[in-house]
Amino acid sequence: MQSQKYSFKPKYAQRRRFYSVWCFDQMRGMIIAMKNMILEKLKTAKGKVGFYYKNLVTCEEICFNENDAFLAASVIKLPILAEIFRQSALKSADMSEIITVKNSEKMPSCGALTLFTGEPTVDIRTLCNLMIALSDNTATNVLMKHFNIDKLNSGFREIGLEKTKINRLLFDEEAQEQGKENVFVPREIGCLLEQIYHKTFVNEQVSTEIEKILLDQQINHKIPGKLPDDIRVAHKTGEDDGITNDVGIVYADEPFIIVFASNDTDVLEFEQIIREISYQCCKLS
Repeated sequence: MQSQKYSFKPKYAQRRRFYSVWCFDQMRGMIIAMKNMILEKLKTAKGKVGFYYKNLVTCEEICFNENDAFLAASVIKLPILAEIFRQSALKSADMSEIITVKNSEKMPSCGALTLFTGEPTVDIRTLCNLMIALSDNTATNVLMKHFNIDKLNSGFREIGLEKTKINRLLFDEEAQEQGKENVFVPREIGCLLEQIYHKTFVNEQVSTEIEKILLDQQINHKIPGKLPDDIRVAHKTGEDDGITNDVGIVYADEPFIIVFASNDTDVLEFEQIIREISYQCCKLS
């Protein structure tokens, strides 16, 4: 009996090791297949597209044009939010400061401020909430003017955003005709989101506050579009003619960063690609 006991353990351990190696190989095969599928979809998409994915448990990355600059549309509102909160933490901004929104500053399309009669008075924190959750264009322009575009860009560089840049106010047609556009880089925004997830952007409190605002996002037809309702997504979208972007943190079993960028694309087609790739990444996580 004693000899049988000792002869069984190595065999069991050997089988267990074999099973572990087999499972690892199977998982690696799935990751490679998913990576190839994602890259093929991105290569065949119309226009110029960019993509950045990082599994926050395994650190696995999938990238496509991740270091290129793309027209940002409303994605530029995320680094603006981050820099304002950083300035608040440095005591150079007061989130409770009240700003009067002038009728002349009200912008069309997304948001709530343009619907107010008269000239509402709003604190900076509320403007930040509106800028992200409702993608409020009026709130964004008011904040950019209040904090100064050059100073915001200087802050961007301090937080590691080298090529992500504000070049004009939203709906500034004159500046747009001069070729001035707001741009972002998928990997740079992905790294910012990773800091927010790990609570290392400025400090834990600032990261948590930014994360909460991103979780309140109301435009949810892209990254979260095919995901189960119980999977949270902290994200920011961006849309314009021929442009559809979405960048965020997906809280799957293995959380991940995912960033989509597109310029001169078929918007409806690329938004379907965003949903499909986000779903596949979530299944693997």
